[in-house]
Order: sequence, then structure tokens, then C-alpha cells
Amino acid sequence: MKNTSNYGVLMINLGTPDAPKTPEVRRFLKEFLSDPRVVDLNPLLWKPILNLVILTIRPPKVAKVYQQVWMDEGSPLLVLSERLKERVKTELAEKAGHNVPVELAMTYGNPNIETATNKLREQGAENIVVIPMYPQFSATTTAAAYDALIKSLKKCPYWPSLQLLHDYADHPLYIKALANSVRKQWELQGERRHLVLSYHGIPKRYVTNGDPYARRCETTSRLVAEELELEDDDWTHVYQSRFGREEWLKPYADATLKSFPSMGIKKINVISPAFSIDCIETLEEITLELGDEFKHNGGLAFDYITALNDSSDQVALYLNLIEKNTKQWT
Repeated sequence: MKNTSNYGVLMINLGTPDAPKTPEVRRFLKEFLSDPRVVDLNPLLWKPILNLVILTIRPPKVAKVYQQVWMDEGSPLLVLSERLKERVKTELAEKAGHNVPVELAMTYGNPNIETATNKLREQGAENIVVIPMYPQFSATTTAAAYDALIKSLKKCPYWPSLQLLHDYADHPLYIKALANSVRKQWELQGERRHLVLSYHGIPKRYVTNGDPYARRCETTSRLVAEELELEDDDWTHVYQSRFGREEWLKPYADATLKSFPSMGIKKINVISPAFSIDCIETLEEITLELGDEFKHNGGLAFDYITALNDSSDQVALYLNLIEKNTKQWT
């Protein structure tokens, strides 16, 4: 089928090293942690710490973690994002009756945003709907992706029209998709367990200064609990992945899970709605680190509920987002 559409779709995720090796991890971390959206400290203070301390100590450790979760085809984040992109592209073409260009890009690393937008324009996309693969908006993720997008077009003499999504934290299809994945896990294990909804943390100061991320995460958790008809004692909302000594969003996942067994909560399921795609934070931090910590403190059963990845529910959600945000062009 020919591309007879006048629009294209750009899906943006955070990024990943090109290989689970120290040099590639160091390169990725330098790009990621140099973004003032991610770390907003004074560059005169932050850059020496980053270059002389963090990029010396952390890359070998992080590379070993990536080696634990790396897939045959590459980084889980990239591989699973590509699978989702291909399913969206195929089903979008079937629905539209013609090819619609769909490209995947990473805010940091490869494939980069400039390359992806050039590919869309080469395929005739005069208008681009941009889907940040972050269900809950944050300046540290969604805004950072849009910064990179605008920068990528700096040298472009003819800009496409852009439709930028804010987020989909409360989208009915997203909430139902999460609830469906929980129900499938409960059916698989033959029992309902206490549900932990764990989100990537950010410094509390960012939220105090106006970042809506915590509010959007809380909205998602509440709606999922309502969809599953859970009582307040049946679920817990936490934040993971904190870094440094500054106070981050609470409650902290590690401290909360450590306290569960003494409270009588010894069987849990953990889902991480902030991640549309499984990655190092879900496959290693949750599944291995938090799971081991929970069991070490007396927990009996711990099972992680995978991200939506390239599931039919997630594909349907993305198709809906695309349809809603391209009506002005079709």
C-alpha cells in the first residue's frame, strides 16, 4: 500500500545504551544526566560531579545490570518499543486503508529524534502527531522529549505541523488495559493479592515547583483501583528509583515493601504504570531488587505484572490516541 496520508506518527521513549558495556553506558548516562530537565542543579556544580565521580563509578555497575536483562535482539526497552511500533504501524495501515508512516525515537541515544523526524518527512508526512511513551506527564520526561524534538527541527527549513500529546494518565483504554493485566495475573496465579502500583520517582522539589507528575500518577492509581473495585487496604501507591541524597516523592517503594510482612502483607503483585515498556527499572529493579528485599524481610510471594509492551490493549490505546489527534488532518 502506498502512503496516501498527509500525516505521520512519532513515538518517543526515553532511551538506552547501544550495548551493555561500560563505554556505551557511560555515553548514554552522560547524555541523559547532562539534561537540565533531568538534573536541574547549577552546571558549575553538577558537571564536575557528573564527569569526575558519577561517570567514573556508575557505568561499570550499570553495565552489569543491563547484562542481566539484555535480550538477544538488544536492549529490552528498544526491542519491545520497536515491536509496539510495528504493531501500531500494521494495524493503523489496515484501519486507514493505506500506509501511515510511524517512527520510533529515543530522547537519549539511538534511534535519535532528528533521524526519526527526517524519515517521517521523507515519507511525505507534512503533519506529525507525537506520542510520548510516558503515561504521566513530567518535565523530566515528556518535556525533555519535546525539547529534543524542537531542537532537532532547528535546521529544518520547512517544519511539519506538530500535534503534541500531553499524557494519557486517565485515558479509559489505558486504565482498562492496566486492570486487564492485573486480572490476567490474578487468574494465572489463582488468587488476588495486595496490589502495589510503583512509579518512577522524581525529586519532591520538582513537584513543589509545579511538575504535575505526582498528581497524574495518583490519578492513574486511583482509577485502576476503582476499575478493579479494590478497597483502600487492597492496594498501595509507591515511588521507586530514587538517586542521590535529596528527598524524592514518597512513599518509597523499598521501605514500603520492607515493612509489608510485619504488617501481615506477605503476598503481593507489583505493577509499574509509569512504564509503557519494560526496561531496566522494571526487569531488574522491581523484579530482582525489590522482590528479593520483600522476600528477605518475610514476604512469601512476589510477582511482577509486566508492562503493557506490545499487547493488543496497548496497541488499541495508541491507535485511539492517533485517531483522536489526527482528525484535523484527515
